[in-house]
Amino acid sequence: MLILLLILVQRWVELPWWFIWGLITLWVVKDTILFPFTWRAYDWDRSSDVNTMVGERAIADERLAPWGYVQIHGELWRAKVIGANPPVEKGEEVRIKEIRGLTLLVQPEAEESGEGNRINDSSVHCP
Repeated sequence: MLILLLILVQRWVELPWWFIWGLITLWVVKDTILFPFTWRAYDWDRSSDVNTMVGERAIADERLAPWGYVQIHGELWRAKVIGANPPVEKGEEVRIKEIRGLTLLVQPEAEESGEGNRINDSSVHCP
C-alpha cells in the first residue's frame, strides 16, 4: 500500500525516485526493528500463559457478591466467588481457582487460611 501510495503521489508531485526508495527502506527497517516487541501480541500459542494466574492471589476491587472485579498484576479482571462462600469485601484477598473465558473463579483467601487455623485452634483447646 505504501509503495502504491508513493507512486500515486509521485505522479502529482515530482518526487525523486531516491526519496521514494528511501522511504520504503526506512519503512522496512522500522518494521524489522519493532517486530520483536510486537509479535507477542499476535502469538496465538500464548493463551496458556493466562493459566499461570491459577493459584495466585488477587485483591477485590469491589464487593464480590458473587460477581465483581479483582485486581491482579495491575489489571482489573471480572471475577466470581465460587461455592457457598460469603461475599468478599473490597480490599480482601482472594485466590484464583479457575479461569473461564475472561472471568476468574475465585475463593476467599481468608477461608483457606481460616480452615487451617480452625484445626490448629481446636487442637490447642483439646486436653
